[in-house]
Amino acid sequence: MDQHIIEKVLEEVVKKMSAENLESNEKKNIIKAEQNKEEEKLDYRKERRNEMLNDIPTATEYVGCAIGDTVGLVIANLDGHLHKKMELDPKYRSIGIISGRTGAGPQIMAADEAVKATNTEIVAVELARDTKGGAGHGSLIIFAAEDVSDARRAVEVALKELDRTFGDIYGCEVGHLEFQYTARASLAIEKAFNAPVGKAFGLIVGAPAGIGLVMSDIAMKTANVELISYSSPDAGTAHSNEIIISISGDSGAVRQSIIQAREVGLSILKSMGENPVSTTQPYI
Repeated sequence: MDQHIIEKVLEEVVKKMSAENLESNEKKNIIKAEQNKEEEKLDYRKERRNEMLNDIPTATEYVGCAIGDTVGLVIANLDGHLHKKMELDPKYRSIGIISGRTGAGPQIMAADEAVKATNTEIVAVELARDTKGGAGHGSLIIFAAEDVSDARRAVEVALKELDRTFGDIYGCEVGHLEFQYTARASLAIEKAFNAPVGKAFGLIVGAPAGIGLVMSDIAMKTANVELISYSSPDAGTAHSNEIIISISGDSGAVRQSIIQAREVGLSILKSMGENPVSTTQPYI
């Protein structure tokens, strides 16, 4: 009788193990089926992406993107009708494009370095009312070149420079400050601000506009610098809530004016209960 009980128990154990194995195999099959579905979806996405890439005209090239929702593009052979409307020199068939939603000064300063490093010309600097709904501007900058490789290289240099030129931008809920400096202005800065090429250049931006005005006053009183441009919400900006000045002069004087303005601007924003922080790493 004991032997009979043992056999019964063993029989039940075998049945249970068989059922568990069956359930395990079913689970494996379900998992495998789900994996196959995911792989099929991935294959479809890859196929669709390749189709979409094939739809992009070969003359248009995506170069890259960077901070500030900035995209870099190249058109190797610009359409003739656009070329005429944009009033480009006939010798330039290729253009490089820097287009950003947040920031204008950083892109202009980055483009200035790109022009110095390449055989290109700045043909347009346009500042849109954007900053994704904030107080400032977005930007559109166009390089022109005889050779598409020069246009592409200019875009690459500009995109790479943006991490640096975004360094002295300080933002918070109540406003933002921006400071730019170069010891030698080039063609992009001349195009955007009518600044003298080859001289030190500084840019000071404050939002809300009242902060910009105070910083501008401090900057002009700090050192012997020349006021190149003054922009306010109703003049020289896209009705943005900023006051912007650009200055030129001796490199030491321009730099000192910017540093003093920065200290005052940061202290005002902090007094409003905010802690403005640098977007990347300060460079001035």
